[in-house]
Amino acid sequence: MAEDVKPTRKNLMQIEDRIELSERGHDTLEKKRDGLIMEFMDILDQAQDVRSGMEDNYEEAQRAIDMARAMEGDVAVRGAAAALKEHPEITTQSKNIMGVVVPQIESTKVRKDLSERGYGVLGTSARIDEAADAYEELLESIILAAEVETAMKKMLDEIETTKRRVNALEFKLLPDLYENKEYIEQKLEEQEREEIFRMKKIKAKKEEEEKAEREAEEQAAEEPVTADD
Repeated sequence: MAEDVKPTRKNLMQIEDRIELSERGHDTLEKKRDGLIMEFMDILDQAQDVRSGMEDNYEEAQRAIDMARAMEGDVAVRGAAAALKEHPEITTQSKNIMGVVVPQIESTKVRKDLSERGYGVLGTSARIDEAADAYEELLESIILAAEVETAMKKMLDEIETTKRRVNALEFKLLPDLYENKEYIEQKLEEQEREEIFRMKKIKAKKEEEEKAEREAEEQAAEEPVTADD
């Protein structure tokens, strides 16, 4: 409430400093929000492409595994899968996008040569190899999708946080500061007018007293001097 602020010049200067600081902060946050939105839109486009690619890879992997089961039998497919000795390794790092730390996922041992898959080449057919290739490609797209969509979520959270800060400054803090500034300026103007009015009254009273003194002196000077005097 503006009425809770003491209308002093010191408070007025402090409020003006806060307004200047808040306006700079508001401008900075607006630029950050706009920059984050642009980055988010780029990541969103990438996420849509990645998701579309992942869906295509999933369909291809399903087609390949169904074909392998149909041609080789479920037991042979399960046996080839169980023969795998080296599993994919996932490591996570981080990168900074406009102050937002997002994950960067690195994967190794996803793609394998025939000799690295563990099952015997002579005991299996090309159908199982095709299924293995398709699922390795699918796994790579899943890892990429996880990285991109996690980054997208973090960016979206930061955008919402920044928007709330911008709105708090624009619709709450700055209006309150402007109101307090206007209130203090009005009160100071009223005080200045009252002071001017008071000084005028003092001056007028003093002039009246000086005039009365002059008139008394003039009247005394005009009175006749008697013999006794």
